[in-house]
Order: sequence, then C-alpha cells, then structure tokens
Amino acid sequence: MRPFRTRVTQPGPAERMRSILTAAHSMTVVSEGIRVGIHRLHDTGSTGHVHLHPPPEAAPPMDGMRIPVRLELTDIAPTPVRDRLRARVTLTGLLESPYDKRTKSTCMEFGQAVLEDSRGREFVTLDALQTAAGDPLATCEASMLTHLADDHGEFVSLLLRLVRPQPDAGMLRAVPVALDRYGVTLRLEYPRTHRDARLPFATPIADPDQLGSRIQALLAAARRASHPNDLLA
Repeated sequence: MRPFRTRVTQPGPAERMRSILTAAHSMTVVSEGIRVGIHRLHDTGSTGHVHLHPPPEAAPPMDGMRIPVRLELTDIAPTPVRDRLRARVTLTGLLESPYDKRTKSTCMEFGQAVLEDSRGREFVTLDALQTAAGDPLATCEASMLTHLADDHGEFVSLLLRLVRPQPDAGMLRAVPVALDRYGVTLRLEYPRTHRDARLPFATPIADPDQLGSRIQALLAAARRASHPNDLLA
C-alpha cells in the first residue's frame, strides 16, 4: 500500500525565499553602519549580486577581515491592493572586505536567513535555500497578475465561486494578490478588513506556458460550482 502524500498547495519558506531573491529588483545592504540601496538587479535578482557560501570548516585567521553585513528585501504585491507588503527577507553574514555596490558579485559568508509574512517568522538554512527550486513564475508574476487584474476582471469575479468560505456580504472587491506554481491568491477587501483566499491548481506548474491551462481549469471548475453567489459582478 502506498503511503498517503499530502498535496502541496503553496510554496514552503525556502522555496518562497528563493523566489523572492531571484525576482528582486532592489534590496538594501547594511554594513558598517551604512545603508545602501541597490536597484536594477535585472534578471538575476539578488542572487546574482551576492554569492552566498557556507562558513569555512576551519577557523579563519585572526588577522582576516570579517565585516558583518545584512541584506534586506521586501516582497510587494504588484497589484493595487490594501497592505501590499507580502513578505520581508533578511539575510545576515560576513564579508572579507568592505561592501562596494559597484562590484558585480559580492561573496558573503552565510549566517542566517529569515522570512517574515502574515503567517509569522521562518528561519531558512543555507542548504534548504540552495536546494529549493525557484518558482517558474517568479520573474513574470508581476506582469501576469496585473494582466489578470486589469484585463480580465470577469475571470476574477468568476473565480469567487471557488472561494471557501464564501465571501461575506459587504465585500468591496476581490483582487489577485499572488501567483505561483501552486495556485493563485485573491485578496477580498471589506470596509475595515481583508482576507486572502487561496485557489490551488490541480497540479503545480513546471513552465510559465502551462499557466493558461491551469487558469482555464479553475474557471471551468468555477462555472460548474453549484452554489449561487450574489456577490459576483
């Protein structure tokens, strides 16, 4: 008898952090009491600007330079929703020389990695971060989400039929706030509060070209939904 396997419907902390680092367009570097904003990280994200490596097995020489450094990144929703901050990532470590933002790639000895979001704080090891698979939609999520919100509002209204529990009366609007290989998240906004509703795909996406078929499958399921929803547009 095969062991029961729980269906994965959202990325874990290491996978999510890896995706944030890969898709980041900017970050803040704090070292020696100075905060430096780094912008235009292009397609490589922060992982192309800072190379992480484990601490040496042997103790470094006493006269070797060891400069503490902290990298700060924020994951901001690309759609105009309430409370757009989705997560914060903080990496700490050591440098062998003073940080210089003009350097294309900086080598950083890994110390600690923390992911903070609405669910709390998670510590991620270097092994977990390096072995985690980056989300295939990470670098194109923003354009896909804004396209869904701006050009296909009727799809969002239809997807509300799949939300459980059903939206409460008085909902002002629903806006897509996150998209990854496992599903899409809608933010339901009310006059004084909001909540997120996760709509998982039947199977995870391996390539961005598969997104269209996954969305269509969700829409087909929404059309088959038997319960009426007078909140729909």
